[in-house]
Amino acid sequence: MSREIDEIKYEVAMATRIISHMGLATGVTAALGHVSMRVPNQPELFVVKGRGYAIDALEEMQYYDMIVCDLDGYKVDGPAYSTQCSEVKIHSSIMKARPDVNSVVHVHPRNVVLMTVLGEPIVPMAQEGAQMVMEQPHPLYPHTKTVWSHEEGLELAECLGDHKFVLMQGHGASMTGKDPQDSVVSMLQLEEQARMNYWGLVARGPDHPYLSDELVMESVNRPPQHEYPHFKELMRSIGGNPPRDGVWNSYKKKVSGNMVAP
Repeated sequence: MSREIDEIKYEVAMATRIISHMGLATGVTAALGHVSMRVPNQPELFVVKGRGYAIDALEEMQYYDMIVCDLDGYKVDGPAYSTQCSEVKIHSSIMKARPDVNSVVHVHPRNVVLMTVLGEPIVPMAQEGAQMVMEQPHPLYPHTKTVWSHEEGLELAECLGDHKFVLMQGHGASMTGKDPQDSVVSMLQLEEQARMNYWGLVARGPDHPYLSDELVMESVNRPPQHEYPHFKELMRSIGGNPPRDGVWNSYKKKVSGNMVAP
């Protein structure tokens, strides 16, 4: 495969490790989760973690462990000893139905799982991801089984529709994004909202307070930061808003210690 594919495999392996590092796939779920990324110049292909490794844990993944698949879920390239991830149809079905999606992450976040079983809504409770969970109700795939078949993948993609994510009852969630950073960080925000919702449920019951739509939209319906007087001249001098991916770069630094570069 091409150098481009190897570099994408490296990015996917990095994002896969970050899922573990951030607590979304640890302990009994150490091998349960996968991030995918569509190949930019070959949009009918994507890269994702597989199964069948001698040591199978997200925190151990290397770029050469990654699998290239097509939009029907078939393995195109990857280690001879490995297969696609068991739920490859989550990725292939969503990407086939949604050309705007370039990355999918599926994990079993404990608080998200808990809220789906309790049947409680995940409402805005904190700034991080508030707008993402504001629209109710969230799409819910009403099954706990793993998504193996074409029919199951199609049902999940139809349930997702044009939403950002789909909850999976007693199973977890699947999140879409424009790239692995977007899909993984959004999943982290969803789990943070679920955690805060559970705390609210325990503290005050099912009618606990939450952030109103008006409060959430205050952060959206406002001028961009570079238009404020105390930022305007400085940001003009440095060529616009400074980059906002420093946290993601920090995650990457923390998980890259023993990673092999392509």
